[in-house]
Amino acid sequence: MDLWLIWLITAGVLAVAEIFTLTAALGILGVAAAVTAGAAALGLPPPLQLVVFTALATISLVFARPLASRVLLGTPEAERFGTDALVGRAARVVSEVTAAGGRVRIGGEVWTARAYDETLVIPPGATVDVMEIDGATAVVYPRE
Repeated sequence: MDLWLIWLITAGVLAVAEIFTLTAALGILGVAAAVTAGAAALGLPPPLQLVVFTALATISLVFARPLASRVLLGTPEAERFGTDALVGRAARVVSEVTAAGGRVRIGGEVWTARAYDETLVIPPGATVDVMEIDGATAVVYPRE
């Protein structure tokens, strides 16, 4: 049996295995085996075939696999929790907010608040963005 056919069969087996595992690694190895099958069909000697396969597999696994994993699986953003999760959310002003204080409703909770810009007076009913949480006080800025 010719070596190019063995490489091609190996590529097929790796491709089928990739379908069942969905790790991207076996698919990348399958592509490297398919390219090596092409090189073998062109008459490349067996030691150089191994070099081609090893080089392609290594480069692909080091560079392409992380990219493929990010695209296919998606990288979850670091989940924020606690008061950090409130930053950037919209809030509704319950009582007038100034630099001295006020109250806003964030989700279903009422928080003490103060204006991010000390010169602002934000009327009740206005929509604001939570810029930061300072202790138990939401620092807010009005939406345009």
